[in-house]
Formats: sequence, structure tokens, C-alpha cells
Amino acid sequence: MVKGSMFNFVLLAALSLVCLGCSGDRDHADLKLFMNDARTKPQGEIEPLPTFRMYESFKYSVVAFRSPFEKPLTVTAEDVDRKAAVKPDETREKEYLEAFNVSAITLVGVLKRDGITWSLVDDGEGSVHRVTLGNYLGKNHGKIVAVTASQLELIEIVPDGKSGWVERPRALALRENN
Repeated sequence: MVKGSMFNFVLLAALSLVCLGCSGDRDHADLKLFMNDARTKPQGEIEPLPTFRMYESFKYSVVAFRSPFEKPLTVTAEDVDRKAAVKPDETREKEYLEAFNVSAITLVGVLKRDGITWSLVDDGEGSVHRVTLGNYLGKNHGKIVAVTASQLELIEIVPDGKSGWVERPRALALRENN
């Protein structure tokens, strides 16, 4: 019982000292002096926001022309004769990887299972897909024609710019991890 009353006495004394310290009759002269000094200084102006030119977008919507990021096609007389026979099969059901540009697709691995060589390709969005001979990928009707241990070869059917079609070979090399 004596310990509890001693604790209460110490607590009451500490609270009294805190109240007395805060209730001083000081006028806070230093604080008032600082505030008056701050009010008398000239106030700054905020600079206006800079004006920006509106962005003018450009829509590249010419389907018959080649992509400006790909090499131009070289057309020979032999290609002109085959042009009539070359055209994409528009009735064929599209495969999933035909929604991606070939330039975004990378070959990340090759495996062999039950005598079939499969290529593992990254679609550029983080998903890896398994493809083999006869599968299609890319927006230009690219059909896989060869799969080796280090690359995947495909033939794309692209517009020649003269209302015809031409075949273009492409290859995806195995990506090296550094």
C-alpha cells in the first residue's frame, strides 16, 4: 500500500511541474518577432506553368505498304511468275500467335519429344508457347517450315504493294542468355 501511494505522489508532482512549466506568463517575444519579420519580407510570385505544344499523332494505316522497320523486298522475274499462285488462306482459322508481330516473338528454346522437334517461343508479353512444323505465327501469315536446334524458319506471305502477294522467308535465332 505504501508503494502505491508513493507512486501516486511522484506522478502528481510530475504533472504539477509540467503544468507549471507550460503556464508561464511569457509573451513569446521571439516567436512574435519572427512572425512580424516574415510578414514584412516581400512575398514571391509563382511562375506560370510552361506552355506545351499539343502532340500531333500519326496513324500509319497503309496496309499494302511494307512496315518502315523491315527490309524492302527484292522482287525478281521468277517471283512475278509465282505471284499468281501465292496468296494467304483467309478461310483458315487463325492461331493464337498470329496476333503478334514476328519482330516481338523470340525463340527461347528447342526440345524434342516423341520424335517431334518443338520450338519454345516468347510472345513478347512474357508467355512461352510451344510450336512446331506447320504452325503459324506473326501477322503476315507466317508458316513454320523448319525447326533446328538453333533457329526456327518460316515463310510469310506479305503484300507486294501491287495488289499481289509474295513469300518472304524469315528466321528466328535462339536467344542467348548473357
